[in-house]
Amino acid sequence: MKINEILQRATIKLEAAGIESARLDAEVLLAHILNCKRLYLYVDAVKNLNPAQVSRFENLIEQRIKKIPIAYLTGQREFMGLNFVVTPAVLIPRPDTEILAQVAIEKLSAVKNPTFADIGTGSGAICVSILKYLKNATASTVDISKDAIDCATFNAEKFGVDDRITFHVGNLFEPLRGQKFHAVISNPPYIPTSDLSTLQDEVQREPQIALDGGVDGLDFYRKIADDAPKFLYSGGFLAVEIGINQADAVKNLFAKNFVDIEIVRDLAGIERVVTATYED
Repeated sequence: MKINEILQRATIKLEAAGIESARLDAEVLLAHILNCKRLYLYVDAVKNLNPAQVSRFENLIEQRIKKIPIAYLTGQREFMGLNFVVTPAVLIPRPDTEILAQVAIEKLSAVKNPTFADIGTGSGAICVSILKYLKNATASTVDISKDAIDCATFNAEKFGVDDRITFHVGNLFEPLRGQKFHAVISNPPYIPTSDLSTLQDEVQREPQIALDGGVDGLDFYRKIADDAPKFLYSGGFLAVEIGINQADAVKNLFAKNFVDIEIVRDLAGIERVVTATYED
């Protein structure tokens, strides 16, 4: 079967299953199978695939029809210009979260030898990206899931920053007792529990533990607001990603223990990140 033929057939199947990005998804999955760029699929559109390639591709299409996210099918996702390995044990990195990483890099670049904690590290995308772009930084990461820490460890090794990260399996700040950092960074679960069932089918395939923020979506911000000061040097900062319409509530939670609270918008103008400074 030729490349253009199998792509057309797969696109029809995906469209029938309600996949909005049917053609794009088919191309991404076939490029993954062939280990090539998507452009190649057009340059060599009439090239025949071998039976093994056809079988692997059709298997991925069947999984995509079941709403398995593309990133889990290919095992990778780009973030901050880096191609991260992802598994079903971790939240898939989003472009919106790059705002959090960029803010952290900018603020930490003003510190001589910055050290930071990444709470709920997941795939390690935020932490590893910061370390990749700040060669003098070190970090401690925490996640309650050992499988997530395994994924983050793999990514740290892949990008050559594993010698500057300490990994911890545990709940929030518990494994970091007695330590101090110039920053605490987190993209915590922030979806209200009642909203989980309304999320896209693909999102519901992601770890619920990385999505569920409690009744109002603010459970983890409350814990971070209360505990982060114990782990920050005076003058250090807190930076967190937030959900839509959560900026004011998170700002109010942080006002108890922090100063200079700022809200950063993403490229679409949506309030995406809250930063705050801790002073003794």
